Amino acid sequence: MPKHFFVLGLDPLRLSYLKYLPNAHDYRFHPLFWLEEVVNPATFDYDVMLERARQKLAAFPEPIAGIIGHWDFPTSVLLAHLSELFGLRSASLEAVLKCEHKYWSRLEQRKVMPEWTPGFCAVDPFAENPRKQLSLDFPFWLKPIKAHSSYLGFRIENEAAFDEALKKIRAAVHSCGDPFNQALAHIEVPEEVGPVDGNWCIAEEILTGKQCGIEGALLDGQYRVHGIVDTVKDSRNLSFTRYEYPSVWPRYAQQKICAAGEKILQHMGFDNSAFGIEFFWDEREDRFWILEINTRISQSHCDQFVKVHGVSNHLVPIELACGRLPDFRRYRGDYRTAAKFMLRRYRDTVLQQAPPEVQIEHVERDFPGSNVIIAAEEGHRLSEQSMPDSYSFEIANIWLGAQDQQQLLDHYHQLAGSLEFHFADGGRPEPFQFNCVRY
Repeated sequence: MPKHFFVLGLDPLRLSYLKYLPNAHDYRFHPLFWLEEVVNPATFDYDVMLERARQKLAAFPEPIAGIIGHWDFPTSVLLAHLSELFGLRSASLEAVLKCEHKYWSRLEQRKVMPEWTPGFCAVDPFAENPRKQLSLDFPFWLKPIKAHSSYLGFRIENEAAFDEALKKIRAAVHSCGDPFNQALAHIEVPEEVGPVDGNWCIAEEILTGKQCGIEGALLDGQYRVHGIVDTVKDSRNLSFTRYEYPSVWPRYAQQKICAAGEKILQHMGFDNSAFGIEFFWDEREDRFWILEINTRISQSHCDQFVKVHGVSNHLVPIELACGRLPDFRRYRGDYRTAAKFMLRRYRDTVLQQAPPEVQIEHVERDFPGSNVIIAAEEGHRLSEQSMPDSYSFEIANIWLGAQDQQQLLDHYHQLAGSLEFHFADGGRPEPFQFNCVRY
């Protein structure tokens, strides 16, 4: 008898990864909202989405084995909320919101791991004088309490930059902040969080060093990390350029962040779910910092797991639903290393012409196992695309596998350089604005 799973934000690409599962024929996957409904919608009503999903699940005639999510809010919170309503295995709604509310999460991190927690303070962007709320010196990062992919995140160098960032935040923060507040209304938020809600911001100390993330799962208190992924930024340390798997960090550093992940999640009361935690490591001072906690597997890592293990990280929620912790050591793929690259432009302009489909097909034949998806839309300014980060514009996503890091980077240079984009300013993509990570 097949096991039925509902997938939040299902799309053809992620559906293709679900085929890379052991005994995939034993599972049936059903969409619970489509991609455009839960990923970067211009605006949405959380409670309306919750009720729509509840009705769809309640009407399903067969037993439901679990709900799968690989996107940020609202997907991550809907998953926990719906799982609670239908008695499915998942972290509690309170634990998920505690991790995802940036200020609340920092308060909890500081209680249990103060030496790993950067300096921070809450900022109401609509206050009469937000500067009075600052307890950090310039420079610092300013981010909404709830956002993702660096959206509305700004490096603040001085008071003028602070004021300019607040203007942009005030104009757009409600699109995600209001629905997040609807989700918060379903639990009791502790008094220490106070009035800090989804439309507030957090100012955080700027972290230095390399960035890396662990993906793992907990099952009835059992903790296991199934993958460590290097998150590499550009040479200015502002925009993400690739997610590389497996990590090239030294074993000592990997062991430190894995142990830290278990400590913080146990403190949060987070259990029976997948997770991802991002860390910084300052190699010179040998200092570690927690950047953020995600309450899901990452859709950005699916292809890398397929290439390295022959199995998508969707195996994690499937195994958890069946009462098992996943073990990727059992699986081998065709490559020893793999990455998702984000090809970027750093100046706003109009994309006049993207690489034609025939050219992309040719490039993908030249680099077996590669996958190229154009992220920008022809005839539009790059700044008009959905939720760009504050410093650059993603124009393409490129997935590649290789037998070592040097081959991986060489192939990326060759592939990215062969894609023909035409911009109104006559410029080119900037595929080389990233740091290599070697030890």
